[in-house]
Amino acid sequence: MNTQDYIYSTEMEVRDYELDTEQIVNNANYLHYMEHTRHKFCREAGIPFIDLHNQGIDAVVRKIEMEYISSLRSGEVFISSLNLKRKGARYIFDQIITKPDGTVVTKAIVTVVILKNGQLTRGDEVAELFKPWLK
Repeated sequence: MNTQDYIYSTEMEVRDYELDTEQIVNNANYLHYMEHTRHKFCREAGIPFIDLHNQGIDAVVRKIEMEYISSLRSGEVFISSLNLKRKGARYIFDQIITKPDGTVVTKAIVTVVILKNGQLTRGDEVAELFKPWLK
């Protein structure tokens, strides 16, 4: 996989406390890496979640499908990338974590829905904000 195929990528490094007893990254941490990537993408795109929340708009993860392919170890640098598309009221983040040599570590499809003042909506306000990146 080439990170140029994605609309956003960020580089991170594995920290020692993210390892399990096998000295590989604990599976739950990949969810954290991907969430951090989504939040960083939104912030850098000028769409900070706190601003949306203060307007009564919340993006909520509805479903995650994740496939673990290889492991990361302490100190390894990796690249977390994403694409974004809209399907009706759902926003679909296609996410991938790779090593710098292109080795795929994990892939996920993250489905997000939008709540406005606690009620499920089509998320049209968010669609307008994401318009430059929606595929």
